[in-house]
Amino acid sequence: MKKLISAALAGALGIAGLASAALAQQKTLDIVKARGSLTCGVGTGTPGFAFPDDKGNWSGLDVDYCRAMAAAIFNDPKKVNFKPTTAKERFTALQSGEIDVLSRTTTWTMSRDSAMGLAFTGVTYYDGQGLMVPTKLGVKSAKELNGASVCVATGTTTELNLADYFRQNNMTYKPVVFEKVDEVNAAYEAGRCDVYTTDQSGLYAQRLRLKNPADHVVLPEIISKEPLGPSVRQGDFQWFTISKWVYFALLNAEEAGITSKNVDEMLKSTNPDVRRILGVEGEFGKSIGLDNDWVVKIIKGVGNYGEIYERNVGPDTPLKIARGVNNLWSKGGLQYAPPIR
Repeated sequence: MKKLISAALAGALGIAGLASAALAQQKTLDIVKARGSLTCGVGTGTPGFAFPDDKGNWSGLDVDYCRAMAAAIFNDPKKVNFKPTTAKERFTALQSGEIDVLSRTTTWTMSRDSAMGLAFTGVTYYDGQGLMVPTKLGVKSAKELNGASVCVATGTTTELNLADYFRQNNMTYKPVVFEKVDEVNAAYEAGRCDVYTTDQSGLYAQRLRLKNPADHVVLPEIISKEPLGPSVRQGDFQWFTISKWVYFALLNAEEAGITSKNVDEMLKSTNPDVRRILGVEGEFGKSIGLDNDWVVKIIKGVGNYGEIYERNVGPDTPLKIARGVNNLWSKGGLQYAPPIR
């Protein structure tokens, strides 16, 4: 497996180097503005994160990040084209310039942040890998899975985490590998494997797509750290800065109590932090190539981070995922943004 991973990294590095050289001559922001829309790489279908309805309308936490980017640049969250990418092809799509930003439940790792030529802009969702099994197996713990067959998507950190977990616990397993999420779902539901593994949030999402969700249970163990977030190509610091601060703006707005419902009223605030966030004071937007009211455009377009979370994956959605570690730092969570000042 290590040889395969090394080969993949070497290939990706070659692609990244060629792409970086070709794209270095023109700034990504200029390319996006000239095109008139943002091209965002998303998943092929994970409810709550990136999922199209029967009319092709996308929704999800990853999707709304891209809409926030479009709102900041064009003052229109609809000026974004969503390109579904598999786990295997997502990095090549970004490295080659086929997409402008990758927002696809992707784990931030050292190798991806270095040898693969990516630059992660933040952790929009703190997650961890889990395992799901049919309730009829009577399994209560991952420690009971010795000898099990496991459905897993290729080209992901999930494969290596799975191997590490079973080896660490002196257990054996049979991997049943597929490239696309839908293929993993179909194989698991058809009984071709005993276990389905991916990020725990993804398990809750995919469980809803099964014919009888109640016949399946997500086991309690979390077997890895999976900090999920958007990424861009290395080599364009302005685009990296914009992508990073769009995410930070969503958090800062929530912390300041700025929402899509009160943003116009908050423009009248005398609070210095609020005034800087909303561009009433300072030239913070212009410093990164945007208008000074860039955050106002974001909040009017998609809301703050809390609104995005609650709308897509929160307790009132089918996924029913509590904020937990994805709450603001001031409320016991890990979400924390540098200040706009």
